[in-house]
Formats: sequence, structure tokens, C-alpha cells
Amino acid sequence: MNQLILGDCLEVMRQMESESIDLIYLDPPFFSNRNYEVIWGDKGEIRSFEDRWSG
Repeated sequence: MNQLILGDCLEVMRQMESESIDLIYLDPPFFSNRNYEVIWGDKGEIRSFEDRWSG
């Protein structure tokens, strides 16, 4: 089952069944409300993204 869970990780994980997780992927910092620009491929290509939830 693919699922997105929002909450304090320690509190949420205490409620999960033992050995029920195959993978947890984290890429902090989350929700910094910042705009970012990164060089993608060659130096002439810059991509931007926002670190915030949409919707």
C-alpha cells in the first residue's frame, strides 16, 4: 500500500505494526517555504522549485 502520512515521525511510528515498513525516504529540510534554483546538466540550464505543499 502506497501511503503518505503527515505527523510527528516518532509518534506515528509508535503506532505502526512492527516490521511493516520496507522503505522510508527522507530529504530534509522540508517545507522551508524557500525558492531554489539549481544548475541542471550544463551551466546554461537552471531549474527552479519551491519547497512548499501545493493545494
